[in-house]
Amino acid sequence: MSDAPERSVTTGTAEPPRTGAVVPVLALSGIVVSLMQTLVIPIVGQLPQYLNASASDTAWAITATLLAAAVATPMMGRLGDMYGKRRMLLVSMAMLVVGSVVAGFSDTLTPMIVGRALQGLSSGVIPLGISILRDELPAEKLGSATAMISASLGVGGALGLPIAALIADNFDWHALFWTSAALGVVALVLVVALVPESKVRTGGRFDLVGAAGMAAGLICLLLAISKGGDWGWSSGTTLGLFAASVVVLIAWGFFELRTERPLVDLRTTARPQVLVTNLASVAIGFAMFSMSLVIPQVLQLPEQTGYGLGQSLLSAGLVMAPSGLVMMALAPVSALVSRARGPKVTLMIGALIVAAGYGLNVALMSEVWHFVLASCVIGAGIGFCYGAMPTLIMGAVPASETGAANSLNTLMRSIGTSVASAVAGVVLAQMTTQFGPYALPSEDAFRTVLALGAGAALLGFVVAAFIPKQRGSAEAEALLAEGGAPEAAEAAKA
Repeated sequence: MSDAPERSVTTGTAEPPRTGAVVPVLALSGIVVSLMQTLVIPIVGQLPQYLNASASDTAWAITATLLAAAVATPMMGRLGDMYGKRRMLLVSMAMLVVGSVVAGFSDTLTPMIVGRALQGLSSGVIPLGISILRDELPAEKLGSATAMISASLGVGGALGLPIAALIADNFDWHALFWTSAALGVVALVLVVALVPESKVRTGGRFDLVGAAGMAAGLICLLLAISKGGDWGWSSGTTLGLFAASVVVLIAWGFFELRTERPLVDLRTTARPQVLVTNLASVAIGFAMFSMSLVIPQVLQLPEQTGYGLGQSLLSAGLVMAPSGLVMMALAPVSALVSRARGPKVTLMIGALIVAAGYGLNVALMSEVWHFVLASCVIGAGIGFCYGAMPTLIMGAVPASETGAANSLNTLMRSIGTSVASAVAGVVLAQMTTQFGPYALPSEDAFRTVLALGAGAALLGFVVAAFIPKQRGSAEAEALLAEGGAPEAAEAAKA
């Protein structure tokens, strides 16, 4: 298999698409999908009662979404490159609607897990949306639009908690899923009406063997990470899954390197700019999720603990909401910095802002406004990072591989958030204080998780410093937009 990227296949006429509504529609789609990820948080404690099942079993309503998202995201990216990004975007949104309806009708565990897994299959919407932007927008608009679509992930996550808490407090819990279904239908209709189909295609046959191998390896890895705390990190099940993931992913890598049309082009992925950006993405994903694991808990703990603030779930969600709005507001600023100094600098600045926000939160934890301030600073940094990472990826891959490359980058961030959840779970379970008959995470435990978030952001800064400097990026972008000629790959390399 040659290292040179193949030329893309174009379809249809050369008539320029109408792009005025593309960005807001794709941003809305990203917000709807990210809302889904926080949908069940207000009812997690009540799910055993609602579904007549044990707490360990109902936890699969969250785990199923995680696993489905990890498997579907890179597959949808590759399918989008092959058969049309808009088409796969519509399939993803349809999965969200169908999953929401299934969960909305559920009163037992099995349909709930099925519905949540189907919802997880929609997680490729944001990387697909970013890839559509590259195909449809002029170069001068691409940076700010990419940053805005990336920020939609944070906006949806931040707004999802107060919206879900408000619905859960005032309506039957099934209304959470009917709301998700309704929003999904609105986004689906808008995509059909206003988003053009990309003419950039790779063609070829889908790599079923590679897809099965990647799915098996990722499921083993993420199951071990997400359930290791429940099963025991030294248990045979956890260690066996980690070992299986290593064996399967290594075998998958050898297969991908030898197949003619792989699911993931590992040679492209190994280009320094792509590889180092993906490594930084894992660290940034860890840093992004750490605040979501600390701030709501501290806000809701009783004031009698000495460090809890006794707020309701709705109030805790409202504290988090401004951070998402800050991400969206700073998307144009992130794009301006990337245009002036390059996306590598933007990513490094963002990582430092995130670390500063966590440092601020470690020092200030006694008032509600402390958490609003810290989360907004962290959100600002995440907005910079999430705007820069897709730009770095798109600057190093041909247009015909944009969907797969962006989806893989999204997967790397998801792995970072999964690791953050596992590490925080260990810290909060080990560092406890007694509150009546209950053992609660201590104040030092929360500060430790915040410090780990700062450390992950600083690690992301260090890793990002090794991203090679782009030379001839303007020429590369022009060539890549024409379909990924070999000359473009050389122009985009460091």
